Amino acid sequence: MLKLRSLALLVLFIVAVQPSFADDRAPVHGVWKLTAYDVEIQSTGEKFPPMGKNPTGYVIFTPEARVWFVLTGEGRKPAKTAEEKAELLETLVAYTGTYRIEGDKWITNVEVAWNPAWVGTEQSRSFKIEGDHLQVLSPWRVMPNWADKGMTRSIVTFERSK
Repeated sequence: MLKLRSLALLVLFIVAVQPSFADDRAPVHGVWKLTAYDVEIQSTGEKFPPMGKNPTGYVIFTPEARVWFVLTGEGRKPAKTAEEKAELLETLVAYTGTYRIEGDKWITNVEVAWNPAWVGTEQSRSFKIEGDHLQVLSPWRVMPNWADKGMTRSIVTFERSK
């Protein structure tokens, strides 16, 4: 009986002193609807909406550490020609994979993407949540779509979908 009590006390002690491993992903879990997408130019601070003033999109974070991200530009129309189909890629960002949270960074291990160059890469984004709003910032980089503007970053804002 004494050994059983000692074992029980040992288990309680281990549980009590074990550090808490709260799920850092919990605040982002759920469905978020796109409300704004802007690009900021580092040298001037100027911002512009690369996909129009009313782009559409969602990001979904699951408790199982999977993320789906899709963003489309304003005014997209069904394509009829091969050229029109190719142009639609300029107003689309879509990818999925597993994700992890490290401090204020969301890092996706991309498994499927609209841009094959992203598959197998890690995409890191800073983020902050304020109430029902999620703001995501890409790292500063030179983007091929507007390389003439130099270093830019994306600022993507979502609202929790209810």
